[in-house]
Amino acid sequence: MKRSRPLVVVIGLLVAGLVMLSWTQTWFTVHLDHTAAVVKTVDADGATVVPQYTAVAIASLALFLAMTIAGRVVRVVLAVVQVLLGVAVVVSGVTALSDPVAAARSAIGSVAGVSDLGAVRRVVTGVDVSLWPVVGIIGGVLAALLGVAVLFLQRSWPGPSRKYGDAATPATPGTATAAGAAGGPAAADGAPHRPVVRDAVVDWDDLSAGVDPTAGDTAAGQPDTLDTVGSTERRATGGASDNEEHREQH
Repeated sequence: MKRSRPLVVVIGLLVAGLVMLSWTQTWFTVHLDHTAAVVKTVDADGATVVPQYTAVAIASLALFLAMTIAGRVVRVVLAVVQVLLGVAVVVSGVTALSDPVAAARSAIGSVAGVSDLGAVRRVVTGVDVSLWPVVGIIGGVLAALLGVAVLFLQRSWPGPSRKYGDAATPATPGTATAAGAAGGPAAADGAPHRPVVRDAVVDWDDLSAGVDPTAGDTAAGQPDTLDTVGSTERRATGGASDNEEHREQH
């Protein structure tokens, strides 16, 4: 059940592609009275008959892509929307199939030079229906059923991953620090000491004055004490007076 999400997404993309494909094909071939029109036949494709199919198919594509990263509550909402989109496809296809002349009215009127539906019907002598309306309707039924399936299957799907989730988890009291866990040197009270934070400017001044900035870092395994200047921590060594004297010279 947990592995059903990739399969549902792939099937959803295929169904949306099927609806889009039917939209690009010829649905009806309308035969006209040769005395009322300059042409004998007019081809009405899905873009003319059901122009809303393209918007519905694109919305369905975006919906199934969103399901790959959505949480549980959002997935339920998307599944309900998918059912409504499938129903819209079915209703539009059945409506066009039930009255091909009315559905192809704009294509017929542009050739016959009439716009009134009654006048359009008078110049039509016959209509040939292709299989693509049925394909579009089947795609809508599958889309609606897939939305219903998502409502039940999404309960077992894992939630969206949280990037850097481990890094954002606060440390609990009493948990050993990385230095302590690694067996690093500890202070007298047993707690792992903080590493020495150096000030690059002070170290450079020490070197310029001929003073070893690392002298006195550790004494008998004990770390130097740290003091803070502004927001920068620096090392307080026995040569602090030399550093102060060197700063006054500068």
